[in-house]
Amino acid sequence: MCLAGHEKNCSNRLSVIIPALNEAGEIAAILAAIQPLRAAGHEVIVVDGGSHDETVSLAAPLVDRIILCERGRSRQMNAGALQASGDILLFLHADTRLPDAAAHLVSSGLAHSGKSWGRFNVRLSGRQPLLRIVERMMNLRSYLTGIATGDQAIFVRREAFLAAGSFPDIPLMEDIALSRSLKRTFGRPLCLSTPVTTSSRRWEESGILRTILLMWWLRLAYFFGVAPERLTQHYTRREA
Repeated sequence: MCLAGHEKNCSNRLSVIIPALNEAGEIAAILAAIQPLRAAGHEVIVVDGGSHDETVSLAAPLVDRIILCERGRSRQMNAGALQASGDILLFLHADTRLPDAAAHLVSSGLAHSGKSWGRFNVRLSGRQPLLRIVERMMNLRSYLTGIATGDQAIFVRREAFLAAGSFPDIPLMEDIALSRSLKRTFGRPLCLSTPVTTSSRRWEESGILRTILLMWWLRLAYFFGVAPERLTQHYTRREA
């Protein structure tokens, strides 16, 4: 449904889909930051994967819909997409903040480029100089390969998402797999230079260089056909 008086039109309505699990410490602040999107008539959906804290109760007043789903980022995002009413789906990690005018950047960018999907540049929240190098490398790699990661807030027209087969039901690398399918079917993504800001906590807690090497190893192994289930086991052991 379009809302009279808003600058957007029906064909550009966004559904922001946020998979969440035990995010009580951050979810209210994250959702408060995107209330202007709701005020403009866009949709915000949180898909909870079985939180044991107050994530659901804190999110409920700040979203258009709460969906309860089996744990797993792919499953959660697919569940949100299935019930979303927008024409453009934007998948947002719970530790990532959208820039101002995100809806305009996405809708006008897709319209002017003729593309069906895209992503933002990413900026890491921490201040360590090495993080600036990491984020530049992430954005450059994505630009050169035409592959986006979940940290870059992937957005896609609903019909393209469905035609690409949605997110595969795998425990890791679901964003890479979807990007490959979208690229194969609809071409390279729209790369918005305006960044989203994602938490650098993982990088700082595990060690920046260590995390870089781990991410590179995981992606290389996936590229050469190692099953995501095996990669998840390795990732979990390293994080522990």
